[in-house]
Amino acid sequence: MRRLIVFLLAWLSFAAWAPAWSQTYPNRPIRMLIPFPPGGNVDVFARVLYQQVEKELGQPVVIDNRGGANGVLAADIAANATPDGYTMINTSFSFAVNPAIRKKLPYDVVKDFAPVTDVALGTGYLMVANPQFPAKTVRELIALAKQQPGKVRYSSAGVANGQHLTGELFATKAGIDLLHVPYKGGGPAVTAVIGGEVQLHFPAPAVGIPHVKAGRLRGLGFTGAKRLASLPDVPTVAEAALPGFVADAGWHGVFAPAKTPPAIVKKMQEAISKALQVPHVRDHFLNGGYEPQGHSPAEWGKRFRADLKRYAEIARIAKIEPQ
Repeated sequence: MRRLIVFLLAWLSFAAWAPAWSQTYPNRPIRMLIPFPPGGNVDVFARVLYQQVEKELGQPVVIDNRGGANGVLAADIAANATPDGYTMINTSFSFAVNPAIRKKLPYDVVKDFAPVTDVALGTGYLMVANPQFPAKTVRELIALAKQQPGKVRYSSAGVANGQHLTGELFATKAGIDLLHVPYKGGGPAVTAVIGGEVQLHFPAPAVGIPHVKAGRLRGLGFTGAKRLASLPDVPTVAEAALPGFVADAGWHGVFAPAKTPPAIVKKMQEAISKALQVPHVRDHFLNGGYEPQGHSPAEWGKRFRADLKRYAEIARIAKIEPQ
C-alpha cells in the first residue's frame, strides 16, 4: 500500500508539472534527425523548412543527417530518444515501407512513435539519364532495355526507397528488366548517375531539376499525372510511352518518440504548418514537385496507418522480398 501511495503521489506530481513544462517548450535547440545523407530530397526540403520553423519556435532546429539502412538507423535513434520534444525525425515514406520489406526492425513504427505532421506530398519523380546514355526518350529507353535485358542500371537512395519502388513499377509496366543499384542516400545516388556509374535515376524534382537545367543530367520523363511547370519540355511517362502510368513521390513526415507530451507534439505541428504557408517556403516545395501539407497529429496518424497497408501492397507488386 505504501508503494502504491508513493507511486500515485509521483504520478500526480508529474501530471501537474507536465503542462507547465510543455508551456516553456522549447527553451533549447531541437535536434531534427534526417535519415539520409546531405543532398537528398528530404534533406534539401528540410533545410529550407526548418530555417522558418526556427523563427516560429524561437529556438534553433539542428539538422542531424544519419543515413543508412533506408532510414532505419535514424529511426532507431529517434525511437530511443528521451520523449521531451528535443529529438524528432523528419523522414520519407520509406518509414512506412520498411515494415513490409524488413523481417525485423529494432522498433515498432506505430507503438514507438507519435505522429507529428505530414510535411509534404510528392507529385512524382523525374526520370533522368546520364547525358552520354544513348536513349534520349522514354520510348528509346524501353527499346534499348528490351535489347539488353538487365544491362541498364538505375540508382536509388536504398532498397525499398521510393525511387526503387518507382523504378521497379516502371520496369514492370514497360515489360523490361532494369538493374537496381542502391546507394546510401539520394545525394550519392544522384552523383552516381552524373558520374556514369549508372545510366538512370528517379530523383525528386527538387533534386533533379537543377542538374537537368545545368546539363549534367538529361530529363527523360516525369512520373506524375501532369508535367512540371519548372520543366515544361519534359513529358510525363504516360505521355511519352506508357499511357496511364502515374507514380507519386510519397510523403515527408515528422514523428516524435512515443510518450512525447501531446502539447509539445501539437506545438511542433503548428510551427511546421505555419512555416509551410510562408510564401518562399511554400514555393520551394511546389517548384520541387511537392505539395505542402501540415495536418494535425490525429489526421496525420490516421493517414500514416492507412499508408502502412498501401505500401505493403506496392512492395508486393514490386516483388520485394523481406530481408
